[in-house]
Amino acid sequence: MAETIFKRIINGEIPCHKVYEDEHVLAFLDINPISRGHTLVIPKEPAETLDQLSDDASAAIGRVLPRLCRAVQRATGVQAYNVLQNNGAGAHQAVFHVHFHIIPKPNTREGLGVGWPARKLDHAAAAALADEMAALASE
Repeated sequence: MAETIFKRIINGEIPCHKVYEDEHVLAFLDINPISRGHTLVIPKEPAETLDQLSDDASAAIGRVLPRLCRAVQRATGVQAYNVLQNNGAGAHQAVFHVHFHIIPKPNTREGLGVGWPARKLDHAAAAALADEMAALASE
């Protein structure tokens, strides 16, 4: 994995506005926020995408993410928020180190805007796909 700006922040080479840190996770304010309180949550373990992250690092993120969401809500006074995590350039990932965005949504003009081009589900194809994914998930 190439060195990223997040690795440099973890190493203390680049300053950040730290919100939380433990031995596995670092959270800090986004330097280009979409809204006030926009926070990044990153594992200290280097991994480009979520599927490459270890179970231990994933569990550490999962343990603190709800706590950080509550902190963002209380500090900003905003109840609505998005948690966003992108994997790969095709999915709009810009920094190739796993990271989660907590983005407060104070109103319709600020925060994350999301398009959702929903389609009809083919139930026969979905059943086959779900079976295949279930078998792969248990490996």
